[in-house]
Formats: sequence, C-alpha cells, structure tokens
Amino acid sequence: MADRQLPTFSLSLPGTRRAVVVGAGSFGTAVAILLVRAGLRTTLQTRTPEQAERLRLDRENRRYLPGVELPPQLRIETVGTGLARADLVFLGVPSRGLDSVIASLNEAGLGPRAAIVSLAKGLVPPAGIAPTVLLRDRFGEDRVACIGGPAHAQEMVSEGAGLVAASSSEELARTLANVFISAGVVCEQADDPVGVELAGAAKNAAALAAGATEAQGLNAAGAAAGHIFAEVWRYAEAQGGRAESFIGLAGTGDLVGTALASQSRNRRAGELLAEGVPGAEIPARIGQAVESLDLVPLLALALARADVEAPVLDGLARLIAGDLPLDGWVALVRTTVPTPARRRQLPRRPQPGFWARASAKVRGREPS
Repeated sequence: MADRQLPTFSLSLPGTRRAVVVGAGSFGTAVAILLVRAGLRTTLQTRTPEQAERLRLDRENRRYLPGVELPPQLRIETVGTGLARADLVFLGVPSRGLDSVIASLNEAGLGPRAAIVSLAKGLVPPAGIAPTVLLRDRFGEDRVACIGGPAHAQEMVSEGAGLVAASSSEELARTLANVFISAGVVCEQADDPVGVELAGAAKNAAALAAGATEAQGLNAAGAAAGHIFAEVWRYAEAQGGRAESFIGLAGTGDLVGTALASQSRNRRAGELLAEGVPGAEIPARIGQAVESLDLVPLLALALARADVEAPVLDGLARLIAGDLPLDGWVALVRTTVPTPARRRQLPRRPQPGFWARASAKVRGREPS
C-alpha cells in the first residue's frame, strides 16, 4: 500500500533543505555537487565504507569523476547511515539494482514527506518497469520525480547542462527545476515522468545502436538510432507518455549529446559490440556499468508484451546476447521499413445547417 502523504516544500530558504544522493557513480556525484552549489545541505552516500573513506580523503571521485573537486560542504557517508533527515532523496544507482534500493527506503528511515527522485535512464528488471512507476506505486505520485536531459557528468559540473525535472506534482517539478537553476544549470519543468524516463531509455538504446553500426557508415548509424527511437516512442505513447518528451531536451537533446560524446559509455559499448566483444564482457572493458546493455533486452520484452512492432530493437537485443551476427544486424537496420506514421485525425467541425447558411448569406458572409 502506497504511503500517499503529500510532501511539504514550504521550507523558507533553499539552504535549510537537506538532500541525500544515494549512489556515488559519475552522475550521482555530479548531482551532489550541483545540490551543494544550490545551497542544499547535501550528503552523498556510497555503496561501501571503503569508497566513502576514499572520497573523504581524496575530496575527489577519481574513479567516476576524475579532476573534479568535491565541495568541502558535501558530506560523504555510506548507504547504511540512513535517510531520516532528508527532504529530497536522489537515487543515483543503476536501474538493475533499483528495485532493492526502493524496497529499502522506508527501512533506511525515509521521512513520510520526503520526495524521491530517480536519476536512472533505464528500466527495472525483470519486467522492464519505469522507475517512477515503481516509486509511484509505493509512495504515491506526488512524492516522485525523475531527472532527464543531456547531462554528461563531467561537463555538467564545469560547463552546464540541459536537465528536465519531471513529476506529476507541479510543485515538486518546480522545486527541483529551481534547485538546479540555482546551481547554474538550465532545467526544464515537466509533468510527464514516464515519457521523460522512456525518452532517456530510448536515447541510451539508440546511442548503443549507433555505436554498433557507425563503422558501417553514418547512414546506417543514423538509421539504427532513428528506428529504435521511433519504436520506443510508439511504446511510450501507449503508456501515456507524450510526444513532446521525446522531441525536447529529454529525448532528441539527450540522444544527440550521447551519440556525439566520445566518452559515452553507451556509444562505446556499441563500438565494442561491433568489434566482436561479447556483451557480458563490455562493462569490465569500460570500467563502469553500461545501462543500455541491460536496458535493451528489457525494452524489447516490454514492447513485445505491449504488441508494439520493434524489429530493430529486437535485433539489437539479439546482437547483445550473441544470437545475431553483426552483418545480420546491419542488414536488418538497412532493410527494415518502419510502420507508417499516421496523422492523428481531428474531429470534424459540424457543418452549419440550412437556416444558418441562409442567414449568413443575408448578412453578406459565409458561415465560419
């Protein structure tokens, strides 16, 4: 049963708010730095005591965000220290482990009015559920939000980013957008969390596809990304997501940023697939989790269950599993003809009757 008590965001000053970021990967660390810059009392929670001690000593996350100094105001703790005093809890863990983290939030002391914000750009196994859907079912939609948009972690803390804060609660989305804007980052406010999440999932899958086909030509890479983006778009619409979420910062903006980034894990994973590296070995090669390798099979399963045609996405899942050779994948990309896009039929306006037409003619004009 969901804990549906509404959150309170009427704290007098941003500096009195307390935020906790669970997960000290590259993006979680970057978000924690921005929260400190916005004036929030922020704690970054690591998975192990050893990682926490290393960050406290180095004042830098040398493994995931090298060269970026951690602010002296940023507290470093382990996950076990709890969440009792947090007003905003950001979940910066890979989506494959998100269900267990969500299940432990109450035990960790999550306050009844604290808001929970997902930073993941993937789906939660085994059913391929969007993170905010899991959070909504457990805590109520007014306490739940997600962050999307083009936000490469290294650049985000040095040059800026274009984020999207999405929640069914207008007040929560506005609060988050204002926090990031206060930190010097552009942040759009949205009320379509599922659309924003699926747009982020689509861009990860599309970037992986582009990386896997780039050596075969830019046309092939563009077609692979475009096919997958459109396939997931159709699925998102069936789930209630809106087209604007895919067109804007959370969708095409994030896709371009990821596909162009030489440091993109998803693009690099695609390149390694094209080189014949088995999907299971790629995270070790890159040195970090690669969201899209877990995401693509989940997306393919979710689309199949929803009866959404997705031949290119399904082929990419088989490429990752080693069930489809690269030349077969490229041939699939080059020969698939997408389902035609159909214009939504608007209801026709009723035509004026005889007397309305006659009266308009007497007045010297046609009826509108």
